[in-house]
Amino acid sequence: MKTIHTPNAPAALGPYSQAVAANGFLFTAGCIALIPETMEIDGTDITTQTERVCQNLGAILKEGGSAFEKVVKTTCFLADMNDFAAFNEVYAKYFTGKPARSCVAVKTLPKNVLCEVEAVAVIEK
Repeated sequence: MKTIHTPNAPAALGPYSQAVAANGFLFTAGCIALIPETMEIDGTDITTQTERVCQNLGAILKEGGSAFEKVVKTTCFLADMNDFAAFNEVYAKYFTGKPARSCVAVKTLPKNVLCEVEAVAVIEK
């Protein structure tokens, strides 16, 4: 196993890694809408926050030797299922390969953000 870290995505908020590479797969932690340089939340609406989440996730995928096209599964967490359609609009721009996905609404997310996404991806050889 190899721990993945990039300064181009927010540092972990707790005792975990941004991602771990193992057996040809990259397993990311959940990404939220933090600006890596400041660790401040980017935006107050679901569209802005989803864009930032995907940018952060893209940086981690790249550092881990993968890409959005190599993602096989995502798990998405929304603070409000009423944001589902707007979330999907942004999500679809990045995850063009349409990986398997679970999407659930949760009571609260870290720092009270509106969404969080984690991914499992194939590592490019």
